[in-house]
Amino acid sequence: MGTEKKAEAVAISAGSSSVARQPAKVTYTRRYPRFALDVRLQVRMFQDGEFQSCWGRSTELGQDGIGATLTGSLETGEIVTLEIPLPLTTYPIKVRAIVRYRQGLRYGFEFLTLNDAQRDTLRRVCEYLASKA
Repeated sequence: MGTEKKAEAVAISAGSSSVARQPAKVTYTRRYPRFALDVRLQVRMFQDGEFQSCWGRSTELGQDGIGATLTGSLETGEIVTLEIPLPLTTYPIKVRAIVRYRQGLRYGFEFLTLNDAQRDTLRRVCEYLASKA
């Protein structure tokens, strides 16, 4: 092995390389597709020792979560209660959710505790939204 190759091998094993390293490519696949949905929703959260609420507009809905733009401020990992009026339903669905991402005023929520009726409602609404797309 030549001197240059040995030096490069030592530098790489030591973690300093003149060769630019590419960041690992992460592919993200959703469990369920998302569908455009524009409804006014309410978010309730426990902040600063008291219950608070804010309003928002949904942007997309899937069987396992919803995207929305909010008037309030939440942190990633925060647990909230969402009240979402959905097509095909008489009353808003009320679900617990966790904030999975935040980009400015846009938030992504993952539903946490859905009962069988709520799962069925979300599945039917998503099928309806898919037929309109």
